[in-house]
This record gives sequence, C-alpha cells and structure tokens, in this order.
Amino acid sequence: MKGLAGKSVLVTGGGGAIGGAICRRFAEEGAKLLVADRAKESAENVAKEVKGRALVFDIADYAAANKAIGDTGVDILVNNAGWDRFQNFVDMQPEDWDALIAINLRGPLNMHRLIVPQMLARGTGRIVNISSDAARVGSSGEAVYSACKGGVISFSKTLAREVARKGITVNVVCPGPTDTPILRGFLGEGEAGQKVYDALVRAIPMKRIGQPDDIPGIVAFLASDEAAFITGQVISVSGGLTMAG
Repeated sequence: MKGLAGKSVLVTGGGGAIGGAICRRFAEEGAKLLVADRAKESAENVAKEVKGRALVFDIADYAAANKAIGDTGVDILVNNAGWDRFQNFVDMQPEDWDALIAINLRGPLNMHRLIVPQMLARGTGRIVNISSDAARVGSSGEAVYSACKGGVISFSKTLAREVARKGITVNVVCPGPTDTPILRGFLGEGEAGQKVYDALVRAIPMKRIGQPDDIPGIVAFLASDEAAFITGQVISVSGGLTMAG
C-alpha cells in the first residue's frame, strides 16, 4: 500500500493475537514497528519477529507511557490494546469497572495525548483505533467494556474533526467475534463452550469466527496514503454478523 514504507508505527497491545498480526502486516509494507505491550516477553517476541523495537509499559499509566515513548517519533498510531471480563452489569461492583475503564478508555486517551501533539507539529499523521462491534450493537455480559469502546468511537469522531485540517486522519476498526484468548476464555472449555462457539458460527453469515489475520488489512489501508481522504469512519470486520450503518 502507498505511503507505509519507512513509517514509524506504534501498535499498543502489539504482543497479543490481533496486535501481533497488525505488526506483521505493517512489517510486510516496510514500516518500522514499535511494539508496545505491558507483557515484556510478548512485546519482545513480536518485536524480534518484525525487526522492530519493544516498548514495555501500561497504557493506563500516563507517566509510564510518556517515559517509554520519550521523544520517539510516531507516524502511525494503532490503539489496539484492550481487555475484557464477561459479567452481567448487575453482578459487578464499582471496583470491577476500574480495570476495564483504565485499559479500554483511559489508555487510548493517554496515547492520543502523547502522540497527537507531535503529529500536529509535523502536519501529518494516521491514527487507527480498534474498538469493537460490542460498542455498535451491544453484547450481553460486556456492558462496561461496550461503554468504553463506544467512548473510543465517539472520541475518535470528535478528534477527527479537530485535527482534519492539520493533515491527521482518525478512523476506527470494530472487530466482531475473533479467535483470541479473551474469546476462548468467554466460551469456556468442554461441551458447553463448544455449543456456544457453534451457535456463534451459525449466526455469522460467513459461517466462521474471525481470525486475527482478518483485521490487519483494513488497519494498514486506513493508515496508508490510499486512505488520505478518509477520516472519522467506523468499519466493522465481523463476517457480516453486524451490518450497522
């Protein structure tokens, strides 16, 4: 894709399933990867694979993130890091919300605050935020997660308006059910988990669960010069499960 070779790309949650796939896709385009993750070994493994640099920090900790990034130039920011716990809202206590909000909402806000000023100074930049279809259509057992991811969508649209004239685009990708450790943990083991999995597959028009490698193509496109006139948009990657307008 046009305009990705040589660009500095920071991917949060880069050591995870989707994050690692995104890093590998950008590496194929000749980009320079900054693999950010709070799990040191995971970050270093992916960084080694893509010949990039590992940044180990918690995105929810603004000071730690600022220290880790320092004066590193970032051309493309992919806010991918996320975490979920599956529990009905009425069964949760306020303290149960804290980690969900910290990782899924405050973390991306921290990253934007650290990276956007340098993009404004250069007059160019690409931001792709990974939200979730749970934010677009709802998902039982994910009320607070959905709220955070919905906040990311609203924030992205507003930021896109604020920085459009400065040469920066901000777009959102919403994965549907994707084969990751988080989903596997939700489905559970054994026959009961398999039944839920099979029901989910039946509900998806393409009749399969998404794979981590289904996500990076649209992310790379939105970060490329070929999407230079696209901003403030929300795109689902769900095999047709959700078709929100």
